[in-house]
This record gives sequence, structure tokens and C-alpha cells, in this order.
Amino acid sequence: MSKTLYLSPPSFDGFDGGAGARYQTVREVTSYWYPTWLAIPAALTPGAKLLDCPPHNIGKEECLRTTKDFDHVIIHTSTPSLKNDCKVAEAIKQQKPDTKIGFVGAHAAVLPTETLKASPAIDWVGRKEFDYTCKEVAEGRELSTVAGLSYKDKDGKIKHNAERELIQNLDTLPWVADIYRRDLDIQKYFNGYLQHPYMSMYTGRGCPAQCTFCLWPQTIGGHKYRVRSADNVAGEMAHLKNLFPEVKEYFFDDDTFTANLPRAREIAKKISPLGLTWSCNSRANIDYDNIKLLKDNGLRLFLVGYESGNDQILKNIKKGVTVDEMRRFTKDAHRAGVIIHGTFILGLPVETRETIQQTVDFAKELDVFSMQVSLAAPYPGTELYEQAKLNGWFAKKEKTDLLGDVGYQSSTIEYPGLSKEQIFEEVERFYRAYYFRPKPILRIVKTMLEDKDVMVRRLREGFEFFKGFKDRKDSRVEAKAAA
Repeated sequence: MSKTLYLSPPSFDGFDGGAGARYQTVREVTSYWYPTWLAIPAALTPGAKLLDCPPHNIGKEECLRTTKDFDHVIIHTSTPSLKNDCKVAEAIKQQKPDTKIGFVGAHAAVLPTETLKASPAIDWVGRKEFDYTCKEVAEGRELSTVAGLSYKDKDGKIKHNAERELIQNLDTLPWVADIYRRDLDIQKYFNGYLQHPYMSMYTGRGCPAQCTFCLWPQTIGGHKYRVRSADNVAGEMAHLKNLFPEVKEYFFDDDTFTANLPRAREIAKKISPLGLTWSCNSRANIDYDNIKLLKDNGLRLFLVGYESGNDQILKNIKKGVTVDEMRRFTKDAHRAGVIIHGTFILGLPVETRETIQQTVDFAKELDVFSMQVSLAAPYPGTELYEQAKLNGWFAKKEKTDLLGDVGYQSSTIEYPGLSKEQIFEEVERFYRAYYFRPKPILRIVKTMLEDKDVMVRRLREGFEFFKGFKDRKDSRVEAKAAA
């Protein structure tokens, strides 16, 4: 067994590129997701360590000092962070040439050849679910015998092994609790709409929805919702409560935790005696009775991807939910006392100024507790990426260039009559139109007056919010000047 380090490398200041982030980017306020996709193989690998650099403010020099002690370094990469991650890998090899380096993540899963060619420092990449792939490589098995692996042979030729089957019984995987406790400082993980400190985990993988833009189901998890048993989840929750009594909220980060409602109800009832506060991802199609049952058993917040306020765009992205259905769900959630953090995406096919305004108006009508606006991100491996290629929507020659110079999302797609610059500018307008209203302002002020810690946090987030827009503007001006 080689001494193995699972690594989320240092990157842009404030960059949330961890193996749990749905968009690898710097956000408007400090936000870090837990590196769950690395924590599980780390738990499978005896003697392994997990190093999550961005949230822990670990720079390149400290990262390199740590990697010296390991024979094998497995890096979680992504489309936006690949170039940076390659530089880190090359620095690791330079200081210790016999270090074996593997790359895992959605980008490596769908573009294994391109990933291996991205740097001479990369020895292998793991495809699809890489938990046992990483374990077997760390055990010292011949690379040619490891399923789900692509690698460079002794002559530098790229080889692709047979695909690894997706894990059907997720109860066979280890819990992340002990890895979190040993290797992470949970106080470093922030999320604007979750209570601090929070903790995220998966109870299942895959999603039956067919959303064309969504990264994980199309690249790693698949469209079948494979789940852990309710007893297994409840057991880990009890263990986490003992390990982390300070945690105020748990987030079930399954793509759609409510996709299997009988199971969601069962989990809620089993963890209810623990007295935990929890939240989850949900589609906007659950009825009041189910929402109320989950609320009565500890649910505080739904994270809901509304995406657009235009029904045709929702059809174009195969959302499977209409504007009216989302409107009814939101009213039922409000009535049941469940808070909603809504997410919206600008630049989906085929956006216009009119559809953007419809989405802004729809968001204001829903009036959820908090919301987030993202730019359409056509990741390789998604249907949106293929559509953009086929229809000539890419605004840049480099189709995988999803970030600006300081790590914020940049517009990658544009349409006739709507340029990438216009889409980019609409993000700030959307935020201002939503939050600069009496209701949201009063909600925020109320939470600040109720808790001094929340007041300090909201003031910090407010500063970061406006600074973020200034940095985005400055980056865009610099890019135009350079062009």
C-alpha cells in the first residue's frame, strides 16, 4: 500500500473547487463545499490523508511541503481548474520525481485522453465512480488490471482499461465522518444559506432528472438514483452528532434527495429522534403534505433549482417542471414553514432579454428567502456542451474556458441578439433587482438582530458581495483591454 494523499489543490483566492461543488468557481460570498468525493476513497485507503487546500488557506508552498511525505497523490480536478491543477502536479513531480499522480473528477471521467495529455506529470486518470479505482491503485496493483482507469504505459502510450461498473449497494462504502474529523477544520466551510458550522454529505448518487446542463448525473453518477439504506444514513448521522456536537445544520447533497419520497420520509423519521436540523436539494414538485412531514422531522431548507421563469427554456433544458408547478410548490413550502434557497441560471438555450426579464420577475414573485444567479456553464460531458458545439453558441475558441482571470464565472455561451457581455452584465442586475427590495432587506435585518454571530457573518457577506461585483467588473475591463 503506497502512502497516498487525496488533494484539492490551492487555486484562486476564495475558489470553491472542492469535490462537492456543483460549479467550480469563486462565488459572490465565501462558499466552500465539503470534498466528499475525495473523503470516501480516502476512507477506503489505509494510511491515506485528505488535504483540502482552498478552505484551509493552504498555498502552494505549504501544499508542496505536505506532498513530499507521500508516494502517491490523487488530485480532484475540474474543467475550470485543470490548467492550475496541472501546474500543481508538475511542481509535485519536480520536487519528488518518483511521485505517482492521478487525476479524478468529472473532467477526467469524460475526457481521459485529453486530461492525460494536459501534463506529463499525470500518470493516470480515474473514470466514472473512482472510489475503488483509487483504492486499487494505492494498493500497488498493475495499472493495466484496474477497471475504470486510463493511464500512460512505460512508453508513454495512453491505454484505457475496461469501464468500472457503478456501485449498486452504496452501504458498502465507508462513512466520511471520521475523515472529516481527522483531516478537515469544519469551521472553515461556509455556505451563505446554511447555518454555520454546517456539514454536507451524500445519501445517494445519481439523479433521474434529465437536465441538460447538470454535471454530475451526466458524467459520474448516472440517471438512476442509487441510494444508501435509511438505517445506514441514520447510523452515520448519529455518529456525526457525537463527533461534531457544534454542527448546526446538515445538508444532504444528493442531486435530488426527494427523488425517492418514501425513502426521504423514512430517513427523516429515523433521524428525527436525534434532534438535528437538516436541509437538502429538491425539485419544485412536492406537495404540501410531504413538505410538512419533512419539516416536522427536522427539515429547515430546500435548495431548489428553478433555473428560469420561462416555460420554453425549461422545456429546452428538459427540466421536467413547469413555471406553474414551481409556483405551487413554493407556496406550499412557505405555508409549511420551510425556507427556500432558489438558484437561477442565465444564458440557457435560447435566452433573450425578454426571457431574462421573465426570470427576474418570476424570482421576485416567488420571493424565496435567498437566491443565487449563475451563468450557464457547458461542461464537457453534458448535453448542453454538445448543443453549444452543434449550434455554434460558444463565444470563445477555448470551449472549456469557464472562468475569468480572478476565478469568477465568465460567459461562455451567446445567442443571436444576446452577447456574452450582455448575459454577464445581467447577473448583477438580477441580484440588485431581487435583493434591493423591502422584503429581502427586512428578512436579512431580522436575522441579524436575532443573533450577533449572524450579524457579523451577514456584514462580512455583504462586503464580499459588493467587492465580488467590483472584481468581476475589473476583470472584464482588463480582459477587454488585453484583447
